[in-house]
Amino acid sequence: MKRFWQSAAIEETGEEFAIRLDGRPVRTPAKRVLAVPTRTIAEKIAAEWEAQDKTVDPRTMPWTRSANAALDKVAPQRKAVEDYIAAYAETDLLCYRAEGPASLIARQEAAWDPILDWMSQRYGVRLSVTRGVMPVEQDPDATGRLAKAMAPLTDFQLTAFHDLVTLPGSFVLGLAAIEEAAPPLDLWGASHVDEDWQIGEWGDDEEAAEAAAFRQKAYLHASDFYRAAS
Repeated sequence: MKRFWQSAAIEETGEEFAIRLDGRPVRTPAKRVLAVPTRTIAEKIAAEWEAQDKTVDPRTMPWTRSANAALDKVAPQRKAVEDYIAAYAETDLLCYRAEGPASLIARQEAAWDPILDWMSQRYGVRLSVTRGVMPVEQDPDATGRLAKAMAPLTDFQLTAFHDLVTLPGSFVLGLAAIEEAAPPLDLWGASHVDEDWQIGEWGDDEEAAEAAAFRQKAYLHASDFYRAAS
């Protein structure tokens, strides 16, 4: 799509903030009016539209994409989204430990045990931890209590929470992120203990490093989006 507007602006409509291009409403891919719950998000989206040159590049518009996802994907099928996210607690990254070597085991314990301890204190549940890749069955009551943490989240917060869980592969890390149990970069680093250990042992791979940087950027955006939606 080519740029057809002169300026992007924000219009407050009741409890929402709509994005206007030369006074006309921006719409999501599903043709819903792009209206968001906070001025912070609206300002970020308006800035993205203002920054477009002759042709719109969606890759440079993460705030617009996240808002579109909240309106078009999360809101219409919220229960399915919650169920999908909750499934990560059943196979949480933090519960699957290496069988060796000792240096990797020590790194996992140092990074993951404090987060599991925080979760236990905060939610009163303890997930089962195993070594190796064979599945370990979690207590349905424990995972169910964790899943209830999603109930008070708005659709926009849940959109961010989805990425904070799925990108690192851990429901527990997602909870730690939204409750600010540790800085976002520390939590992202905790999800990459295995990769970082392998890099230390075998060296870096340029393609893998680029992919990891892309995922980290998306993760940090999700953290910012959650704060802005709160």
